[in-house]
Amino acid sequence: MPIKKQDLAFISRASLAAFGAYFCMYAFRKPFAVATFEHLSVLGIDYKILLIIAQVLGYMLSKFIGIKVISELKSKQRLTYLLALIGISEIALLLFGFVPQPYNILFMFLNGLPLGMIWGIVFSYLEGRKFTEILGVILCTSFIVSSGVVKSIGLYVMVSWEVSQFWMPAVTGALFLIPLVFFARLLETISPPTPEDESLRVARVPMDKTARKEVLKQFALPLFILILFYVSLTAFRDLRDNYARELWDSLGYAGDIAVYSTSELAVALLVLIILASVYAIKDNLKALLTYHGILLIGTFSVGIATFLLQSEILDPFYWMVISGFGLYICYVPFNALFFDRFIAAFRIKGNAGFLIYLADAFGYMGSMGVLLYKNFGMDEISWLQFFINGAYLLSALGTCSVIVSYFYLKNKHRNANLNVLTYEN
Repeated sequence: MPIKKQDLAFISRASLAAFGAYFCMYAFRKPFAVATFEHLSVLGIDYKILLIIAQVLGYMLSKFIGIKVISELKSKQRLTYLLALIGISEIALLLFGFVPQPYNILFMFLNGLPLGMIWGIVFSYLEGRKFTEILGVILCTSFIVSSGVVKSIGLYVMVSWEVSQFWMPAVTGALFLIPLVFFARLLETISPPTPEDESLRVARVPMDKTARKEVLKQFALPLFILILFYVSLTAFRDLRDNYARELWDSLGYAGDIAVYSTSELAVALLVLIILASVYAIKDNLKALLTYHGILLIGTFSVGIATFLLQSEILDPFYWMVISGFGLYICYVPFNALFFDRFIAAFRIKGNAGFLIYLADAFGYMGSMGVLLYKNFGMDEISWLQFFINGAYLLSALGTCSVIVSYFYLKNKHRNANLNVLTYEN
């Protein structure tokens, strides 16, 4: 499918706005994770673990709230919501620095609470378009690249500016306030989907409670197994993200600031190329099934790379890159592209935001459960060994889930009366 000159201009502007806005969001969410908070504990529990749990709790609650809020979101509300939520998160970081520990743990919870809805707001500008694959993949690369970059910036702020680890998150966030406002305003200049977009991908509309329940009823089995897989992906990603420093230190890269960014840039580029190419598949069912094939590539990559690492065949750096590729080639589609094609393939009147937030809510609940299990049930195992065990579990669970979903959805589409699957509000 050739891209016209005017389409290229639209893609460039829209992807820049979305990528920039979500990249900036990470500056309010992730820099704290690069601090070690060594020798700090509360009631015998590691202080950093409590911070991560608090933020994930807030972020998870935000995802459950977002199931309703994002699915019902109207276009005129988006900019106000976006700026207000970011503002609240930065205020929470300021209070985190001001209030002494351990009482400041509460503000890490309040920091995560608004940030969980930013993704749905940003993606709502992009979904339901013939170029959603390209736009969505570029948006998704922001959370692959940004986490490492903002951690590098946070570490720089502590080392070079001599900012304490308690104030570093607020300082890092403040550096991104003006860029965030710029990209948010740029998002508002994106034109709505064209009639051609709506013909190809179905018009996207807010969903009420009845419409949401009907979708769940019609697709209970595939949604259950895919969300179960996504729970493992989210937990694996959060372990890799929140404990990146511990993992890299264990692998022999202690003190290497650049490794956080360089390892993720290679992953982002490869994921971008593969997933963006799916836009050329015009048939929505074929595209949906193609995503299943891509998911299998990801699960195999994680499992095989981990086996080669333990066999001392693969270098630790390349293991992190390959397992990161396998993780994100699976994780990225669930955050945008998979459910966008799902809505289009079955001609559902609604929006992808509902399904994305349904998966995300349970994903973060599972992630927190894994975190609690590691810290209170498997604390004798190192983070590296726990991560390796998780890689094997992810590979096995993901492979089985994807195969079942592939055949179920293929058969469902063959037998479906698509008019029945179209819901009016």
